[in-house]
Amino acid sequence: MVPDIGRGSRTHGLLVYLYGPGRREEHTDAHLVGSWDGFALDPGRDTDPQVALARLTAALDLRVKQAGDRAPARHVWHCSVRTAPGDRRLSDDEWNTVAQRIVHATGIAPEGDPDGCRWIAVRHAEDHIHIVATLVRGDLRNPRLNYDFNKAQSEARRIEKEMGLRRLNAGDGTAAQNPTSAEKFKAEWTGRPESSRETLREAVRQAVAGAEDEEEFFARLHEAGLRVKMRHAPSGDALGYNVALPGDRNRNGEPVWYPGSKLAPDLSLPKIRQRLVDGIEGTPSAVAPGSRPEWSPPARERRSATGAAERAAVLLDANDDAAASAQLVGVGELMDAVAQTSPAATRAELRAAATAFERATRSHVRAERADTRALRSAARGIVQAGGALGRGEDGDTTAMLVSTLVLVTLAAARWHSARGHAQQAHASRQAAEHLRTAYQQAAAGPMRLLHDQGRALPEAERRTYETTIRAALPVQGPRADSPSTNTDALVATLAQVEQAGHDPVALLQQAIDMRELDTAADVNDVLVWRLRRIAHLPAHPGEADRRSQSGTRPNRTSANRTNERNTPAPAVRPAASDPRSRPPRR
Repeated sequence: MVPDIGRGSRTHGLLVYLYGPGRREEHTDAHLVGSWDGFALDPGRDTDPQVALARLTAALDLRVKQAGDRAPARHVWHCSVRTAPGDRRLSDDEWNTVAQRIVHATGIAPEGDPDGCRWIAVRHAEDHIHIVATLVRGDLRNPRLNYDFNKAQSEARRIEKEMGLRRLNAGDGTAAQNPTSAEKFKAEWTGRPESSRETLREAVRQAVAGAEDEEEFFARLHEAGLRVKMRHAPSGDALGYNVALPGDRNRNGEPVWYPGSKLAPDLSLPKIRQRLVDGIEGTPSAVAPGSRPEWSPPARERRSATGAAERAAVLLDANDDAAASAQLVGVGELMDAVAQTSPAATRAELRAAATAFERATRSHVRAERADTRALRSAARGIVQAGGALGRGEDGDTTAMLVSTLVLVTLAAARWHSARGHAQQAHASRQAAEHLRTAYQQAAAGPMRLLHDQGRALPEAERRTYETTIRAALPVQGPRADSPSTNTDALVATLAQVEQAGHDPVALLQQAIDMRELDTAADVNDVLVWRLRRIAHLPAHPGEADRRSQSGTRPNRTSANRTNERNTPAPAVRPAASDPRSRPPRR
């Protein structure tokens, strides 16, 4: 059950809308299900609806007029209450009970208080009602409505339990503000897919992702086409900022400004400064070890970011809440960076994943700022490298990174669940689902090619690698009664690992030991990308295939190769992320 509260100043205008046909003729059989005294006039059942609307408005506004100048300017309190999809259909009497409990919990009309505010509840659809109240009590004082939204949410959770409805996740006060009904209607009227508030929130998040300092953050806002207005103290110091979309104006023709703190709690200027104060990691080499000159900057940065994401997942599983909370903030920036530079085929799902995970980055656990530097550096590198193509190394390193981000978001879900953060855990799982879809889109090509390469290996060689996999992964390894389709890609990668001069047994074990694999949808896929990264193999298997054709394959029999594997060899450790040189501003 979802309550949504707003304020207004036109009682009659709101009633006309509630009893009208709606924006798309969606309002049907509008009628009262409850009122402050149980006897309010119902325009939906009156023979003259227009006269009834005027009389109902006058009754609701009676105390407002009596209070005169003491009445609040925005004296109309409007709360819509909606059941969740799949819930049973509530009767009018049940909706009346819901309305009475909401106005009691919020302080609009406490039970047993004869001076409570006047209110009505209108139903014009099966799944929701609208509660309308005027904010002057019978003693002509204003009601105390501190934290009315939180109180309505808490009461909704109790109603769900008692009425057998779907129980939604309780909030903790760290969620971003939802767009108001007026903002949603305006977006529909202007043909925009989302409200200005939501568009601006995403734009500001993307601007702060990997930004080195405050100057760069504001430069990115301007480059994104936003209008920016600063708020200054008398001393001239910047206290905050407001942003607006070009062309978004109010009825007076003025820009509709949103302070950063109203977009999300962590997008105020002081909170953004906390992220920026420790900067990013220091000066890098131009090309990371293991990189090849022919690899594009987007491919190199995605490969490097994969290592940072792996380390974040490990920290999320450790027993350090402050460090884990910081990692969530950094992972959020990394996902925003990937979403805005991703190939077209995966962009929609990656944006949806970043938007969902935004909720998972905030909780009441205090984050340590310094712990986000590696992830913020990775986000900066991805943004600075620019847009990635959907093919070759660009596309396949996107699959490599997204595969790891799936496991990171699932680790975030476990971390939040263990601490009772229901909304954040749900948001993490939502992000994981979007990332899985994006991964399937990005990985379809390279996995198909790797499968073909694995099947093309000589039978004896392929069986040797399958034996290696079975020994390392007795549960996930290939079985006699199941096809080895997924294993073929891992077999091909192990062959390329050995051809590159590494010990495939040692390197496979190193990939397995990096962190748990229980949450992986396909263990073989995860190991393919880990092996290709730590062995510095091209993410695009076609490139490895071309190089192998141009070189000479070592002449080893299966028996000799097996004996060599039994000899301990030093494992190749994952390449440490190198610091980056300061790139030019975008």
